[in-house]
Amino acid sequence: MVRSIFAVTGMHCAGCATRIEKEIGRMAGVATAAVNFATEELAVEYDEGTLADEAIVARVKELGYGARRLTAAGELRFGVRGLHCASCVANLEKKLLADPAVSAAVVNLAQEEALVRFDPARLSQADIFALVSAAGYTPVEPEQGGAEAAAELVAQRNWFVLSALLSVPIMLTMTLHDNRAVGWMNLALATAVQFSAGLTFYKGSWFALKNKSANMDVLVALGTSAAYFYSLFAFFGAFGSHGGHVFFETSAMLIAFIRLGKYLEARARGKAGEALKKLLRLQADKARLVTPEGEREVAASAVRVGDLVRVFPGEALPVDGEVVEGSSTVDESMVTGESLPVAKKPGDPVTGATVNRGGVLTVRATRIGEETLLAQIVRMVREAQADKAPIQRFADRVSGVFVPVVIALALFTFALWFWGLHQEFLFAFKLAIAVVVIACPCAMGLATPTAIMVGSGVGLARGILVKRGSVLENISRVQAILLDKTGTLTRGEPALTDLVPAPGEGEARLLTLLAAAESRSTHPLAQAAVAGAAERGVAPAEVADCREVEGGGVACTLAGEPLLAGNARFLEEGGVATAPLADAAARLAAEGKSLVFVAAGGHLVGVAALADRLKEGSAAAVAAMKGMGIATFMITGDHRAVAAAVAREAGVDGFEAEVLPGRKQEVVREYQAKGYFTAMVGDGINDAPALARADVGIAIGGGTDVAKETGDVILVRDDLTDVVRAIRLGRATLAKVKQNLFWALFYNILGIPVAAGALFYPLGITLKPEYAGLAMAFSSVSVVTNSILLRRVGGKLG
Repeated sequence: MVRSIFAVTGMHCAGCATRIEKEIGRMAGVATAAVNFATEELAVEYDEGTLADEAIVARVKELGYGARRLTAAGELRFGVRGLHCASCVANLEKKLLADPAVSAAVVNLAQEEALVRFDPARLSQADIFALVSAAGYTPVEPEQGGAEAAAELVAQRNWFVLSALLSVPIMLTMTLHDNRAVGWMNLALATAVQFSAGLTFYKGSWFALKNKSANMDVLVALGTSAAYFYSLFAFFGAFGSHGGHVFFETSAMLIAFIRLGKYLEARARGKAGEALKKLLRLQADKARLVTPEGEREVAASAVRVGDLVRVFPGEALPVDGEVVEGSSTVDESMVTGESLPVAKKPGDPVTGATVNRGGVLTVRATRIGEETLLAQIVRMVREAQADKAPIQRFADRVSGVFVPVVIALALFTFALWFWGLHQEFLFAFKLAIAVVVIACPCAMGLATPTAIMVGSGVGLARGILVKRGSVLENISRVQAILLDKTGTLTRGEPALTDLVPAPGEGEARLLTLLAAAESRSTHPLAQAAVAGAAERGVAPAEVADCREVEGGGVACTLAGEPLLAGNARFLEEGGVATAPLADAAARLAAEGKSLVFVAAGGHLVGVAALADRLKEGSAAAVAAMKGMGIATFMITGDHRAVAAAVAREAGVDGFEAEVLPGRKQEVVREYQAKGYFTAMVGDGINDAPALARADVGIAIGGGTDVAKETGDVILVRDDLTDVVRAIRLGRATLAKVKQNLFWALFYNILGIPVAAGALFYPLGITLKPEYAGLAMAFSSVSVVTNSILLRRVGGKLG
């Protein structure tokens, strides 16, 4: 199997992506096909002996889209400064995608980050940064992002303080404009504000208009310029009778209020991404390397696989590894969300950035740098936060036409009041400025990404890792969940469940003989029987002359007496009748349990039953899913009797038994064809195609790396209850996004008419442009703050 990435053009919505994914997935030789609408990429895993790249490209073109294979695509993630609203995002993405060497560009307004996939043979990082600069924004080196964000916050605060200090004197003296000295002072102060703190809006407008688009900067620049330059001309008597009507306070306070909003917004956005920042701060900078010459402190990045590092109590582990010496307890809450420390002894795995709480540990490094679990989690969370949920398409579409519509409304407002209702020029002019200023697409641009940032952070703290932000929306729509049996619902290993002694025999003797007979066998059932006896306080006695028959059982001697343990046929061939326990055996077999008969000295002693038991909490998790209105089904390759028994115990609505590994994805497709929005939960290699095929793939953390790689959601803990928590988190996140979009739209629907003077005639109320600017600024802050409230959900996930 090979995996190829194709750039796809012409997609207009998530439905296009689903259509391509479905059709390519049906092609002969294709194992998995996944389309990322945000990055406009198609990832296909296929048999190159059966299918060629050209055939995939041709099929995509037949569907009405463009496609080409990305042969040597590179990827660059970096910070971007100067983004003000959703229009800025669209402008920058358009500018980057205009370069033929760029295959995908996703800009995240809330995180102020860009992800660019490109052909490194034709484009370098410097070239990409030049494109960003040409669009009017400032690119930031990836490793500088944290420091730059802090510097940006300080800069926003300083600009607000400066503009406020310069504006307050104008506000205090605005009734004294007739005094020429006061007028000159206000002119000087307003000019300083306009072309210092307000200069950024001119720069942003220039680049936006240069790229044939309009954004928030255009609105602010228009509103403040109109107020400032009208007042400037009026101050010098250019309007005759209107010469005394100056209002420098409007432009100055407008800029000050917008600067205040930007500062508060920057602070709030920083809190929205706090979970990821906390995770990054956990990384150890130093490591205590153990060498033949002794210990020495080195940079954590200098540690190599196989090196030994020593970790003292209170220190973070610098790498992923295995304990070779010492015992301790380790705080793994950053990975699993569990607050209780976990005991560690030689041979146990440990994770980098977890904290040693007890004794001194010597650890052999097994994974370093980008391969560590923490690095993978950070990468996954960042990708999730950069992703665009389908609901954000609506906001993007609205933002794309918003600014021109607002300018048209402002012109209409002026015309209505000045010519239609014959109000004074200055009255109509101020209302037009207020309309321009109060309307801004910022809140809509922040509505989805900030909620996804906080939602993915909440999940991270609970050991629920979301690969893509869109998954948080999709998982909230799940109608049916398909659960793999072995390792997902059950423990994945047999355990001793029942002991039925023969007439005249006791359970203690049966258990003693069973443990002795199975002690020399390596068969999983034998090991489970010995482990079950040990749990009940029975140690295996010494046996001799052991002989194991494949597919039958074990024969040996105990204290000179022949001992048999195996299936009914094995004992019958050894001359031991199993008929006395036929009814009990039939009952246990009907429950899907494996049976081991035991005989000693030619007489039947009893039968032991072993089964793969349900995990603790599986039945409760299934009940919770059903309580949420979700249908639950189990998929397994086991026999129907075994599957039926586990299905009854788990409480699922239905099951599919004797399903071959290759057919699991077909079962998923069948449930989708019935109209279910389907999630698949699994942990094994054979689950990977089904996880990929499902609308939402959920990989249990205790499973294989292949399952984790394929799943959309990874549950770090081996706990099915986390599936319920993930769904609740998805529903809470989607609800928050909808709230944000509602309030962002409601604000504009309510604010624009008020700014246009709708309340003037009944109530005599108008909205000053500077207060309109303050309201606009706080609309963005309110959306981000509402998203941050999502953190409260963390304690309510159960």
